[in-house]
Amino acid sequence: MASVSVSNSFLTFSSPIQLRITRRRVSAMATGVRVAEGQGNLPKLVLTSPQKSEAEIYLFGGCITSWKVASGKDLLFVRPDAVFNKIKPISGGVPHCFPQFGPGLIQQHGFGRNMDWSVVDSENADDSAAVTLELKDGPYSRAMWDFAFQALYKVTVGADSLSTELKITNTDNKPFSFTTALHTYFRASSAKASVRGLKGCKTLNKDPDPKNPIEGKEDRDEVTFPGFLDCVYLDAPNELQFDNGLGDKIIIKNTNWSDAVLWNPHTQMEACYRDFVCVENAKLGDVKLEPGQSWTATQLLSIC
Repeated sequence: MASVSVSNSFLTFSSPIQLRITRRRVSAMATGVRVAEGQGNLPKLVLTSPQKSEAEIYLFGGCITSWKVASGKDLLFVRPDAVFNKIKPISGGVPHCFPQFGPGLIQQHGFGRNMDWSVVDSENADDSAAVTLELKDGPYSRAMWDFAFQALYKVTVGADSLSTELKITNTDNKPFSFTTALHTYFRASSAKASVRGLKGCKTLNKDPDPKNPIEGKEDRDEVTFPGFLDCVYLDAPNELQFDNGLGDKIIIKNTNWSDAVLWNPHTQMEACYRDFVCVENAKLGDVKLEPGQSWTATQLLSIC
């Protein structure tokens, strides 16, 4: 693994405490990875492949906020109402839903997107740059979900690809269960965007009542976003084809993400709904881990 010390020029933050925390987390980085000051003075990581593709990841929430191909075009979307103040999760990019997807016994979409992740590794190869982040339980998570865990999240940017690997380990002395998802916001023309590969899937349509979804079956070869859409696709295939309506076609491959979710708020977000759609890989059935057991899922986004 090639690595170099981080230059202090990348560690210019307004808070001395934040600076010390960042130095402690990022003592050395691979040549394709650097730490920079993001919005709200929050630290972010910038991954650059040898072919000049780029990804940005905020340590708060472990949230990927940008994926740019070599041309400079960003394929992810961050909502204009997103805040970077550590009070609310970052709205956009690729937020984590862990250990709960949607509403439930704890806060909406869990706490993974509301906590600081730390850097445990970085590396680069001939065609990629990667970083691995870690999240562990603490007082904030224990107050709502009283279990010890470790989440490792590896993000790799390649010439025309962005891949993630999420590994959840039970470090407690008792079993626990969780659900999870990657709530990916793609930059798109919602009126022209489409997803192929979901035909035949069982659906749970949350429109009009998200608390009482309507069961059905997808019979279309191509799913579009003509209006409000909030639909779960159970036992989805491990490859989907996404056309963002802006001239880009993206293959979405996964392992162990058993379900998919399509979402666009339509006029509930008048300011931006035309500019994005969410195509999410999810695990909506409970994953039960005994002490010492792990669960791993991968996602690969690639331009075709």
